Amino acid sequence: MENFLRGHVGAFNTWCGLPRVLLYDNLKSAVLERQGDAIRFHPTLLAFAGFYRFEPRPVAVARGNEKGRVERAIRHIREAFFIARKFTDLDDLNAQAEQWCRNQAADRPCPEDRTITVRQAFAQEQPLLLPLPANPYPVEEQVAARVGKTPYVRFDLNDYSVPHAHVRRTLSVRADLGLVRVFDGTKMIASHRRSYDRDQQIEDPQHLKALVAIKREARQHRGLNSLARAVPACQTLMIRAAERGANIGAITTAMLKLLDLYGAQELQAAVEQALHAGASHSRSVRDVLERRRVARGAPPPVETSLPEHVRRKDTTVRPHRLDSYDQLTHGGKDDE
Repeated sequence: MENFLRGHVGAFNTWCGLPRVLLYDNLKSAVLERQGDAIRFHPTLLAFAGFYRFEPRPVAVARGNEKGRVERAIRHIREAFFIARKFTDLDDLNAQAEQWCRNQAADRPCPEDRTITVRQAFAQEQPLLLPLPANPYPVEEQVAARVGKTPYVRFDLNDYSVPHAHVRRTLSVRADLGLVRVFDGTKMIASHRRSYDRDQQIEDPQHLKALVAIKREARQHRGLNSLARAVPACQTLMIRAAERGANIGAITTAMLKLLDLYGAQELQAAVEQALHAGASHSRSVRDVLERRRVARGAPPPVETSLPEHVRRKDTTVRPHRLDSYDQLTHGGKDDE
């Protein structure tokens, strides 16, 4: 339907006006149902006709003579334009078609009056056309699309990125020949060039940049939480570091490494000692840890990289209640 109406708009703009009556064959885009002279038009076409103020009029069923001139014109285009024509892409073909229409097709003899050309006939009829409205009719495809847990909306076999804050929502997609726009209510949240391929991901770099930033912030937040649970004194250390404008992410990463090397108890004591001395950086905490290690005569800690299943071997696992299996067994016997 959108392409059907785009053809109308293109013709109206080329003519700088439009006829008062447009004839239609009984295609479903124009006529939904017909019983004799009773006709039910497609509501979208009626809205379009009301906007441009023309009368849509379907031809009679099985009356080829009412649209014979149109069929003859299609044959003329096939024979005079398309045969043996070469083009590189659709844009090239459209450019050639426009040039052909404005030159060879316009200078051919008019079928109804062979003494004048089509160009001269159109010059006589153009003043009789209805004027175009000030604003063109918005011919766009509009669909509702559900966004899952990834920030992409699916449209026409391709995925278009949206801001990460709009995941798990139903958004509105509006598309014309060149652009795909995504709306959340009345607010436009994304705009992309339209792709006519399939299974492509069309992304806005700003959407990806914001997503990376929020993920990095989430990782930092999880690191701070685990650090604060293991070493409560680190909360005060981070507050003081933030007050002096330090990089909280870098300090968090360094403190988590110290936690793995020295343990929570030793790191807690070192942080308290560093805070008492007025220091609020991971380097100061590391110096305190090294002095305490030397004073104890302990060997330097060695950083080891262990597989995930080994590092998680001491994770507390809550056992499942076994009586639930007995309930399943009893239920099976009752069903039998």
